[in-house]
Formats: sequence, C-alpha cells, structure tokens
Amino acid sequence: MLKRPRRLRGGTLLREMVRETRISPSSLILPLFLKEGKDIHDPIPSLEGHFHLSPDDQVCREVEQALKAGVSRFLLFGLPAHKDPEGSGAYDDQGIVQQGLRVLKDHFGKDIYLVTDICMCEYTSHGHCGILYGQEVDNDPTLERLARIAVSHAQAGADMVAPSDMMDGRVLAIRNALDEAGRTDLPILSYAVKYASSFYGPFRDAAGSAPAFGDRKSYQMDCHNVREALKEALSDVEEGADLLMVKPALSYLDVIRAVKEATNLPLAAYSVSGEYAMIKAAGAAGLVDEHAVMCESAVSIFRAGADILITYFAKELAEAIRKGEIG
Repeated sequence: MLKRPRRLRGGTLLREMVRETRISPSSLILPLFLKEGKDIHDPIPSLEGHFHLSPDDQVCREVEQALKAGVSRFLLFGLPAHKDPEGSGAYDDQGIVQQGLRVLKDHFGKDIYLVTDICMCEYTSHGHCGILYGQEVDNDPTLERLARIAVSHAQAGADMVAPSDMMDGRVLAIRNALDEAGRTDLPILSYAVKYASSFYGPFRDAAGSAPAFGDRKSYQMDCHNVREALKEALSDVEEGADLLMVKPALSYLDVIRAVKEATNLPLAAYSVSGEYAMIKAAGAAGLVDEHAVMCESAVSIFRAGADILITYFAKELAEAIRKGEIG
C-alpha cells in the first residue's frame, strides 16, 4: 500500500505536529456574573463552579484565579438590585456592569480584556430583551436603549461590546452611537446568530433573566433554519460588526461552519450553560469522563470553524492546554 494514513498517527510528537485544529488560551472567553452589593461570592446552583460576584475584591479574586489558569478575556453580565419595564439600570452609569468595569480596569489595567453583554433582559421587570408594546418587544425604540447601554459601557472601560438582543438594526445603531461618542476604536462582537434554544436554562437562572411571560421566539432564531443564519450574519457585517458569534455551539456546528465559509470576520461560538451543565451532570453520574468530553467538545467547536470560544470551562480548558492534554 502506498497510502497509509496511520503513518501520521505513530507518536504524540508527530500527531501534535500534523494537528489540523489548534486551540490557545488566548482564544477563550470566560463569562462572569456581577451582582450588586458588597462581599458577594455566592455559588450559582445551576452552574457548578461559578458564582455571583460583587464588583469589589470578590470579582478581582475570581479574575486573579482565571489569570493564573491562563485566561485573560472575560464576558460580563450584570444582575441589578432593581428592575423596571424600561430596563433603565442597563444604561445607568452607576449600573452593576459599569461598576465592575471600573473596578476591574483599576485593578488589572491592560492585563485583562473585558467584553460586555449588551441586552436588557437582566434589567427589565418583564424579562424580555427590549421595550414592550403590549405583549411584544418593540424593535425600533429598543435600539436607542441598546445604543445608550453600549456608550455607557464604553465610558466605564469596556474593551468590546457584544449585543445579544437580536433586534433588527442594532449593530448599526450601536456603531453610530459609539462613533458619535468618539469611540470609533471600540469593536462590536455581534451575537449575529442566536437561536431560541432550550439550552439556556441554567443561564436564565444565573442571570435572573427568564421572561415573565411568553418566550423569545419572535426575535431569537428558529432552530430549524441555517439560511436565515447567513442572512443575519451578512446583515451584521454590512452594519459594521467587527466579530460575529453563533450561539449555542454544540448543536449548531453546521451553522458555525456555514457562517465561517460565508464571512471573513473573526467568528466566536458560545458554548452555553446547558451544554456545560449536561457535561458536568454526566460526569458526576459517572456516565462519561468529564474532562475528556470537555476537551473533545471544545475541539469540535474549533474544528467547525470558530476562532473564539466563550465557555464556562475556560479555566479548565486553559489548564488542559498548558498540560498538553488539548491544543
């Protein structure tokens, strides 16, 4: 036989040299949940190993641990003390994310990179991602609020903003607002392709963002559709997005591949809370090797075409990369 593929599988050093998919800690982003108050370090029951953190020494200690593991990029979510129908706490300059940004930047400076989630669901009393008109989210009035949130985060120290609301036209509205505020340098990571998924359950518990009525299927995408994903992604490219995202990840690997092939922007994938919780639960039950499944699932997401992975396993993956168990 002239062709023997096993020749390139003969040893660890050879397999690593010819590896097609490579992962670096610099491609990992760790979500953090900020909660108003002081000295808060409360476990999140639905997200084992993750915590609600006050914007003081508590969040700084969590970031220090992540830095030791090799993770220096973070995605910030906020849990406000008070909510209202307008979600006004989201664009309050003294809001929870704004507090966290200032504390973290004062403490760590340029050693960390902070991305902020731009949405209203954590801040509205009804739990939806925008301003309501009756029982429906009113797209266009919501855009002005999203733009205000982005500018407020930028002024507080955000390195990048990531709109996750799925309103039509929000990337352009945010880009224009940032530019008018003199922040032409600030990148936008668009949740371009965000599905109305059943995998978000633990996150909604962690962020206190479950809708009080109805669902989000009128603005998040139908899981049956992939051509629509390309339409959404290409629209956000035209509106000025600097990076794109597909969310969730594991059940949408085909979508990651399709978006990767149709665009030329850096592509992130969000391995969401349900994916994390299932691996943790199966591992705890002795059904799978949690560490091995964590590594393999991360590789699959990068293999599908992701350049960046937002994951609750970021610290563990960075350690695995350092030890040569994945990479």
